[in-house]
Amino acid sequence: MANQIQVARAGGAAGKLGRLAYIDWMRGLACVLMFQTHCYNSWLNADARKTQFYGWSQLLGALPAPLFIFLAGMSAAMATQRLREKGVARNAIARTTILRGAEIYGLGLLFRGQEFVLGFPISPWTDLLRVDVLNILGLSMMLMGALCWATDAGTPEKSRGRAIATGLVAAALVAVIAPWLWTTLRPRWLPWPLESYINGVHVYGHPQPWLFPLFPWVAFALVGLALGFLLFSDFAKKKGAWLFAAVGGAGVIACGVSLVLDAAPVRLYAPGIYDYWHTSPEFFLMRCGVLLVLLFLVYAWCRWGWAQKGFSPIIQLGNTSLLVYWVHIEFVYGRFSILPKGRCSILEATAGLLAIFLAMVALSVLRTRWKKRKAKALRAGPAPAAVTVESGL
Repeated sequence: MANQIQVARAGGAAGKLGRLAYIDWMRGLACVLMFQTHCYNSWLNADARKTQFYGWSQLLGALPAPLFIFLAGMSAAMATQRLREKGVARNAIARTTILRGAEIYGLGLLFRGQEFVLGFPISPWTDLLRVDVLNILGLSMMLMGALCWATDAGTPEKSRGRAIATGLVAAALVAVIAPWLWTTLRPRWLPWPLESYINGVHVYGHPQPWLFPLFPWVAFALVGLALGFLLFSDFAKKKGAWLFAAVGGAGVIACGVSLVLDAAPVRLYAPGIYDYWHTSPEFFLMRCGVLLVLLFLVYAWCRWGWAQKGFSPIIQLGNTSLLVYWVHIEFVYGRFSILPKGRCSILEATAGLLAIFLAMVALSVLRTRWKKRKAKALRAGPAPAAVTVESGL
């Protein structure tokens, strides 16, 4: 979600440094899907919530969080690999990733504090300790920093191979263990704020599927980490689009395997434990498959389509996704909601969604221009500083 990295632009000239357009486009897509999910969920009236339109809207809302966390893993892998190729010591690389993760985690706590203050006196104090996406994103980045440190083998090539294998194995273990940690193996001996980081129990006595505990959400970051190391390898540079096509094909196969396993007569879990739509490894596999297919489609759109023809509002949102995530929440769910919550028709909510989209694009443009102006001032100063390109949320 947030890394400082300079990499070759997809489909660009060799040696030209810039952002990976397809990563920014995917992150921007996650922002748009997030906007529509939140807007319709907050503003639609009771009758509109009974429609298929609303059902599809909320189904698409299952994608933004996995996308953000998955892309954070990819970006962490590419940043780590680039630093390794420059000869940076593994302790320094790990420290950079872990500190950045701690910063994101701290921002998550700050965000919860802001929401509590703006929602006072209605918001309960327990919301301050709610496990949200920024909290888990920060912890995931710290865990990825530790994993990259542990798998460092002295050379970028060996380290990459170890990280890919370890990341995939760790992701599989997290996905397999999650159903038990949500049911029969719940760590009830922990205080609820700590148990919530394991299974999202919060204060409700049982795990909540709308929260973001480490199990299974960190697994998306680990898959992204492994894939990022693969896509930033010399092999990937040689194969180019063919490798992305293979990734998309693997996504289709993963979706099919998910359905086959779900229908299989032999189950790893007891009926009371298995929950396909929330904690099952099969559902995790399905979502990973969808992410891989999206990755290929977005890569193709950015390389051969019109994604980079002129100004792209989707890429722009991807550049500053943390900012627009932070700001839009208050104007959709918060005290400053631009429409009355729970009382709008689909048409009215769609008009509000368009207003939110345009406002967030404008805010993103202002943020980008301010950063460029600041970078230009630094270059013109007495002690020029190396400027890196920062990927947002």
